[in-house]
Amino acid sequence: MLRKLLPTAGPSRSLAVAQLTNAIGDGAYYVCSVLFFTRIVGLTATQVGLGLTVGWALGTFAAVPLGHLADRRGPRGVAVALAGATAVAVAAFASVRSFPAFLVVACIYTICQCGLVAARQALLAGVVDAAGRTKARAYMQSTANAGIAIGAVIGGVALQFDTEAAYVTAFVLDAATFLAAALVLRRLPHVPGVARAEKGEPALVVLRDRPYAVLTALNAVLMLYMPLLSVVLPLWVVGHTAAPRWMVSALMVINTVSVVLFQVSVANRVHDLTSAVRVVRLSGVFLLAACAVFAFSSGDQAAWVAAVVLAAGAVLQVAGEMMLASGYWEISFGLAVEGKQGQYQGFFGSGISVARMLGPLVLTALIIDGGVAGWLGLGALFLVAALAVGPAVSWARRNRAVPV
Repeated sequence: MLRKLLPTAGPSRSLAVAQLTNAIGDGAYYVCSVLFFTRIVGLTATQVGLGLTVGWALGTFAAVPLGHLADRRGPRGVAVALAGATAVAVAAFASVRSFPAFLVVACIYTICQCGLVAARQALLAGVVDAAGRTKARAYMQSTANAGIAIGAVIGGVALQFDTEAAYVTAFVLDAATFLAAALVLRRLPHVPGVARAEKGEPALVVLRDRPYAVLTALNAVLMLYMPLLSVVLPLWVVGHTAAPRWMVSALMVINTVSVVLFQVSVANRVHDLTSAVRVVRLSGVFLLAACAVFAFSSGDQAAWVAAVVLAAGAVLQVAGEMMLASGYWEISFGLAVEGKQGQYQGFFGSGISVARMLGPLVLTALIIDGGVAGWLGLGALFLVAALAVGPAVSWARRNRAVPV
């Protein structure tokens, strides 16, 4: 089945294989890490949350300079080095036995992860022609979801044993997958670095690109669907609906399987910036509809009725998610200045990091406390942000030469 999820032979296939490989390890890590740090190391949940928040905040700031480094030195070498450094950081988690040590390793891990994303995106832009980048990115997203699902099963085995050895094995697996991904990336064609900025020209051009900053901010708002799915919906299902608790897992399965099976097909609808804007607008409509459906899953309905409503909302949500991803991939690559994809992709990724950091707090207050009104407010926010993408793209196109 996985062969059908991979593109034909070439750079796109290698990038997808690398994504699949380290996603398997990440899936095991995501399932096991928090319990390892709390049950085995003895950290509190607050300490774990604080450490990861600080780490992702530093990673957000580091992504642009690391992306710029990929532009200057060549993205392949930087991506391989950061994948190796991430492997070392993951392995180091297994020896952590105090909060200060956890904080240091978490910061190294998140900085390397954020830099790796920027470098890998710059590498994609260097080895895949502009017309094929969105489809290549769709394959990477599809295989990432498949890999995380496989890794989650492996992590579930470690959880079942619930021993230090089992958790350490999961960390070792994650480290090994990053090393394997580095080997795959190393086989890609070399992409030469760009010359140093001329005197008087800013090195980090993206920091002065106001239209791109607006698009990144709008994407951060739309990316709130991520903590919505992973944090808010489980709390909503358990505390505000009559649906059985296993619906939390069912909603995740609907999302993961849908992305694996349909993300590439959705991406095939995007060919240029015009079609990208159109698809992003449509994603806002679907996300609004999903929020409206989720809002009315609470109340006195029978358990099966609540379950059906939640499933319908999940289908609408993942449809909007896949449209949003496809459109924004085209926008993020198409509006980046040539030769500076690393810093641009690093900056664009910072919006996603912000959504992950602030989303749980904001959405919990909005939806868990606000109920139906909170859901509808969030849906309206999604729609407004999606509709605002069109004018922002037009503004950006007026400020640069954009290839058709």
